[in-house]
Amino acid sequence: QVQLAESGGGLVQAGGSLRLSCAASGMSLRSSPLAWYRQAPGNEREFVAGITSQFVISYADSVKGRFTISRDNAKNTADLQMNSLKTEDTAVYYCGTGAGTRHINYWGKGTLVTVSA
Repeated sequence: QVQLAESGGGLVQAGGSLRLSCAASGMSLRSSPLAWYRQAPGNEREFVAGITSQFVISYADSVKGRFTISRDNAKNTADLQMNSLKTEDTAVYYCGTGAGTRHINYWGKGTLVTVSA
């Protein structure tokens, strides 16, 4: 069974950048879609960005132009580069994989991103 582990979260000022990483173990994700979601306090978990096995990429409108998702099949990892961060980006960020970037079966435990004003 695949296990996902996120890293790279932390505290950053508005306008700053962070890079999140998701490392997979237990199986190769070469043929699997990967996605990043986030959940802010009191909100439902929401889609942030996804990348398919064919490297087709999609983003939530709220992060387009600021966030970049990438994957490295050799390392079994997926990264999320976040630039021009806003206070509303504060959330726990989760990496996931499954049948599709919008159909997640496996989740990591999440990493907290806090953006201060």
